[in-house]
Amino acid sequence: MAEIGQTDKQKRRSVAPLARLLPYLLRYRGLVAGALVFLTLAAAATLALPLAVRRMVDHGFNQTDHAFINSYFIMLIAMALVLAVASAMRYYYVITLGERIVADLRREVFAHVTTLSPAFYDVNQSGEIVSRLTADTTQIKSAVGATASVALRNLILCLGAMGMMIVTSPKLSSLALGAIPLIVFPLVGFGRSVRSRSRAAQDTLAMASAYAGEAISATRTVQAFNGERAANTRYGGAVENAYEAARSAIKSRALLTGIAIALIFSSVVGVLWFGAQSVLAGTMTAGTLGQFLLYSVIAAGSLGSLSEVWGEMSQAAGATERLTELLAETPAIQPPAHPIALPKPAQGAVNFFGVHFAYPARADKEMLRGIDFHVRPGETVAIVGPSGAGKSTILSLILRFYDATRGTVSVDGVDVRAADPQELRDRIAIVPQDVTIFAGSIHDNIAFGAPGASRETVQAAAIAAQADDFIRRLDQGYDTSVGERGVTLSGGQRQRIAIARAILKNAPLLLLDEATSALDAESETLVQKALDGLMADRTTIVIAHRLATVLKADRILVMDNGKIVEEGTHQSLIETGGLYARLARLQFDAAAA
Repeated sequence: MAEIGQTDKQKRRSVAPLARLLPYLLRYRGLVAGALVFLTLAAAATLALPLAVRRMVDHGFNQTDHAFINSYFIMLIAMALVLAVASAMRYYYVITLGERIVADLRREVFAHVTTLSPAFYDVNQSGEIVSRLTADTTQIKSAVGATASVALRNLILCLGAMGMMIVTSPKLSSLALGAIPLIVFPLVGFGRSVRSRSRAAQDTLAMASAYAGEAISATRTVQAFNGERAANTRYGGAVENAYEAARSAIKSRALLTGIAIALIFSSVVGVLWFGAQSVLAGTMTAGTLGQFLLYSVIAAGSLGSLSEVWGEMSQAAGATERLTELLAETPAIQPPAHPIALPKPAQGAVNFFGVHFAYPARADKEMLRGIDFHVRPGETVAIVGPSGAGKSTILSLILRFYDATRGTVSVDGVDVRAADPQELRDRIAIVPQDVTIFAGSIHDNIAFGAPGASRETVQAAAIAAQADDFIRRLDQGYDTSVGERGVTLSGGQRQRIAIARAILKNAPLLLLDEATSALDAESETLVQKALDGLMADRTTIVIAHRLATVLKADRILVMDNGKIVEEGTHQSLIETGGLYARLARLQFDAAAA
C-alpha cells in the first residue's frame, strides 16, 4: 500500500482534476441552470451598456430634445436594476451550488475513507486525511461557488465584448484580437506553474496539520515530558515550510496577474490609438469609438480577471486532485462478488489452517508462521506469549482487517475471504486494550454498534458490565459528555463502557485483547467480573499478558516468534516446564514479592 499523493507518476495521471466535480454538478441541474440563466442575464445587461452610450454620444447631444435624453437615462436605470437582480440571484445560485457540492463531496470522501482497510492507515496519517476533508474541500467550495461564477461571467463578457467589438469596427477588432495569442500563451504556462506550486503548498500544510492533530490529542504526554518546546519547534518548522510553499505559489500567481494585465491593457491602448486616428480622419464617429472603447475595456478587464481566476482554479484543481487520490484508493479487503452466507444460527467456531502473515507495510517480516488451531463453539481459548509474538495479529485476521498471506482463516466453517466482511463482523464483539471512546454521551458510546438501542437496553448492558453505578453518579448520568477520547473517564471506566458495548452487540464470538492489562487491582476486579458475565455461553478468544486472567480458560495457546509453541491447560503447561511455566514463574513470583 503506497502513500497517497507521493509520486509524480500519480500526479501526471490526473490530467483534468476539476472534471471529477462534473458528476456532482449534474446532480443539481436546477441550481446549475438557474446560475447560468442569471449569469447570462447579468452579462447581457453589462454588454448592452456601450450601445446606449453610443446612441447618447452620436444622437442625444446633437438634439435639444430633453425627453430623448431622459428616456435613455431611464433605460440605463432599468438596465442597472436588471443587472442588480441578476447578480444577486447569480450569487445565490452559485454559492448554494458550491455549498451543496462540497457537502456531498465531504460526505462521500468520509464514507470512502471509513471503508479503507487498516493497511491504508498503516502508512498514511489520519491528520493528513482530515486536512484533505477540511482545507481542500474549502478550496473547492470557493472554486465551485464564487470563483467559477466569476470565471464564467468574465468568460461570457470577454466573448460577448469581442463579438461586439467586431460588429462595431472590424478593422480595430482585427488589431485587438491579433494580440490575444500573445496574452493567452503566457497565462496557460504560468497557470501550470501555479497549479504545481499550489499542490505542493497544500501537501506541506497537510503534513503540518497531521502533526498538530497528533500533538494536540497527546497533550498530556507532551506536558508530562516537558515536550512543549520540542513540539512547538517541530510544528513551527512544518508551518514555516507550508508558508514558504504557499509564498512560492503566491509569487507565481502575482507574476501571472501582472503579466496578464500589462499585456492586455498595452494592447488596448495601442488599438485605441489607431481608433483615435480614424475619428480625426472622419472615418469613425466619436460614439462608435466610445462604444468600441467600452467593449475593449470590458474584454480586457474580463481577460485580466480570468488570469486571477485561473490561479484560483489551479489551486482548486490541486485540491480536487488530492481528494480524487483518496477516492481512487481501493480497500485492500474487498467483499467477494458472490459471498458465501455464514450458517445460521451462528456458532462462533474459529479455525486457522497453516496461516502465514506479514503486514503489507513490512512485507519482508512474517508475524505469523504456520499457525494451526481450532476453537470450538462456546470454548474459551487464551493466547499468551511475549510481546511481538503475533497474538493481536490473530484477532486482526479473524476480523478480516487483513488477509492471510498463506493458509485459511474460517469462522463457522466459512473462509473469511469468501464471506461478506460486514456479515462476518456482525458475529464478533471485541473489547480492546486501547478502548476507543468517542466525544459524546455515555449512552451514544455504549450504543455505538446499535445506534437505535433504547435507554433500557443500554442501561441493562451497563449493569451487566458493572458500569451502571459509576454512570449514575455522574452529573447527567447516561447523557454525560465524556470529552474527546473519553478523557474525563478513568481507564477502568472506559474499559467497562467497552464491555457494555460488546454486551449490547450480543455477538456469538468475543475477542478480548489485553482487556485488563492497564488497570489497577480494584478496577481489574470489576472489569473481570463484567468479563466473566460477558464470556458466558459464547466463544471467547482472550489475548493476555497477565496470566492470572487466563487461569479459567479451557485451553491456552502459547505463542513465540509467530508460532504456537505450546498448548494445554494452565496446570498441564506448568507441569511441562516450557515457556508458559517460565512466564508464570516470573509473574507469580513478582506478585508474591
